[in-house]
Amino acid sequence: MKKYILGLFAVAVVTSCVSQQERAMRSADKEFILKAANENFAKKKWKNALALYDRLANLVAGTDDFPNVGFNTAYANYYDKSYKLAGHQFKNFAVSFPKDPRAEEAAYMSALCYYEGSMDYNLDQSSTELAINELQEFLNNYPNSERSKNISQLIDELSYKLEFKAYENGRQYYKMGEYKAATVAFENVLEDFPSTKLRSKIYDYIMKSRYELAMKSIYNLKDERIESALTYTKVVEKELPNTEYSKTAVDLREKLEKEKQNFVVVKKQTEARMAALTARQKKEAEKLADKDKTEQQIKDQISNEKKAMQLQRDSAALKTPPPAATFKIQR
Repeated sequence: MKKYILGLFAVAVVTSCVSQQERAMRSADKEFILKAANENFAKKKWKNALALYDRLANLVAGTDDFPNVGFNTAYANYYDKSYKLAGHQFKNFAVSFPKDPRAEEAAYMSALCYYEGSMDYNLDQSSTELAINELQEFLNNYPNSERSKNISQLIDELSYKLEFKAYENGRQYYKMGEYKAATVAFENVLEDFPSTKLRSKIYDYIMKSRYELAMKSIYNLKDERIESALTYTKVVEKELPNTEYSKTAVDLREKLEKEKQNFVVVKKQTEARMAALTARQKKEAEKLADKDKTEQQIKDQISNEKKAMQLQRDSAALKTPPPAATFKIQR
């Protein structure tokens, strides 16, 4: 019997709650809707609260309840994980009510919403860049706030996400064998993030990229790339002494020096072959020139003989007198 009564009581409570929400959604009574919305907010029923706060926006406009509705709406969206919308609402509150005691909290929550909306490092990072800007804006506006310490940590975290994404881009180029692109990508990380915690790994990847580029280089760039790789092994050894990276630098430098010596031999052989080829080509060109010269001389001789014969014909024609006139005798 007790279980039956408790069951009826539970059903009655649920029915009462649903009925209150439905009545509030249909009602035009501002106070009743506000009361129901605030109760849902207190009970963490974010979607129900948001549905009612949405109805209240026009009803409380210009009244003392307007700031509270806006502030609670922003928090309800935040807890409902609608971070982009909540961030906009918190920021709008801070700008619209700068003298409200909650303005700093709203500005902080706005920045926090943008932080929560930052995408994973392997996705588009425009949201992360926006979040950093918003967090920095809070620091600029509230430099003495207790929340500033936390904000600084969040900025560092987001900055590392951008840094790691740039680092991963370089690693992808390296894995694909695009060593020149990898070198540029890693050097950009060092330039954009001078305090990076990934410096030692980046040095290692740049060194290996230059090594691979030198070893697999085309003939015309071989010398330059070997020297570039050799120089960087010394940079790594100097910047990262007594580490696994400096040991790798020594190992790669030995291989590069050997490759350099081998290339000197190859270069001499190639230059010798090129010199021999050039000499042959020169001789062939001279022979061809002589042949062309002989053929031209023959053509000129034939042309001159033709001209002489024509001249003789023309001269003979001039010396031959015209035939005498012939007269008929009439009979």
